Amino acid sequence: MSLKSTLEEIVSKHLPDESYYLVDVQLVEKGPKSQLTILIDADHGVSIEACAKVSRQVAEEIEAKELLSDAYILEVSSPGLDFPLSSKRQYTKNVGRKLKLTLNDGKELEGQLEEVGNSEVKILCKIKEKGKKAEDRIINIPLDEIKKSIVLVSFK
Repeated sequence: MSLKSTLEEIVSKHLPDESYYLVDVQLVEKGPKSQLTILIDADHGVSIEACAKVSRQVAEEIEAKELLSDAYILEVSSPGLDFPLSSKRQYTKNVGRKLKLTLNDGKELEGQLEEVGNSEVKILCKIKEKGKKAEDRIINIPLDEIKKSIVLVSFK
């Protein structure tokens, strides 16, 4: 089992409850110390207390199992708005929000996430055809055709 897989397993075991899920684990060499960044999310938001608890429990287990021999910096947080959505669960959490999608073919779309299915998302986009007025249309996009999707922040 790779170090990343082992770390993912440890983090998953220490999540506060079923509403929390692991988004990513990144181990980056930064000078004399490695930086271990753990991104967690939850269906109803992540608290600072939950991050602190996961951080303490994961650090204890890493040290008990001697997984990282050198000094390291551990950071546990929720992914920022600029972090791409990577799981169906993250899409579901963001229904009703505006997304910017980059598809595998390089095409970009912006629209409101309306629905998340088993293998696709439905996005409400403004479509402009030549000689016609732009109109709202729901487009089905398979999840495996999405290269990157970012939640757009609106200040109303």
